Amino acid sequence: MGKLILNEWTKLFRRIGTWVMFGIVILMVIGMGTYLKYDESNHPPQENLNWKQDLTVQLENDRTSLEEVGQNNANLRTFYERQIAIKEYQIENELSPETGQNVWSFIGEAMGAIGFIGVFTIIIAAGIVSNEFSWGTVKLLLIRPMKRTKILLAKYLTVLLFGISMLSATFLIAAVIGFALFGLPEQAIPHLAYVDGQVVERSLFMQLIGEYLLGSIDVLMLATMAFMISAVFRNSSLAIGLSLFLMFMGGTVTMIVASKYEWAKYILFANTDLSVYFDGVPLLDGMTLGFSIFILFLYFALFQFLAFFVFAKRDVTA
Repeated sequence: MGKLILNEWTKLFRRIGTWVMFGIVILMVIGMGTYLKYDESNHPPQENLNWKQDLTVQLENDRTSLEEVGQNNANLRTFYERQIAIKEYQIENELSPETGQNVWSFIGEAMGAIGFIGVFTIIIAAGIVSNEFSWGTVKLLLIRPMKRTKILLAKYLTVLLFGISMLSATFLIAAVIGFALFGLPEQAIPHLAYVDGQVVERSLFMQLIGEYLLGSIDVLMLATMAFMISAVFRNSSLAIGLSLFLMFMGGTVTMIVASKYEWAKYILFANTDLSVYFDGVPLLDGMTLGFSIFILFLYFALFQFLAFFVFAKRDVTA
């Protein structure tokens, strides 16, 4: 298996387009850092000496919202309870909100590049199987003394490695650029999490890693779907077009459906953003982290079954 993956990885990086994709993401992060540094130079951040008063006002607004709408919606109730608890903790422990940029905040800003990583990973997933048929190399691939499922698995794992590599590169480059341009904060900044009705302090570094991983779930599912379409229909254009359409419109359409129908919680895009269970509100009342993970597993299993079943049965002798 290792040799198959290495072979696919080598073929992937022989293409100039693969290096261009990495270059675009790197330039995007550098450009973002340059712009934020320029903006900070022209508009230096001012320390907010009245942050406690501001938080107190926000607390009153949150408590009012909790009484007005939170009692009728379990998700909103949890959201406002979280916000109230965190703001009270900040005031009690003298944790003023950060002003200005630092390496950690910039790494968070760089998460905007995940969308581009998704586009590039979909392009790779859509072409890694269908291109073998288009170029006529599939016969050479399948005459090897290896099972078709093993060959297809190597291709899928290569897609995953590509996505992970781009995600890791984005995180590391953002850390380097953020440290070089903005430096570390003057004092350690914890991430305040709301767990079992209590506010706990967590490592901001580990929190950012978690946010990057959660933000990549949408990319993983769409890349898996593009891979499935590529294997089933042997058409990279269809795989890319449909996957990108769902990437940009799937969430919006799901929200519209969810506003009218409760069954929308079974749609893939209602479950891809797992971060809402930690710092937000689920799309529909009653949705839980376990439920969303289960739905994602079902879609993932379906995509993989279709891809491997059709590829294993396809006649390529013609």
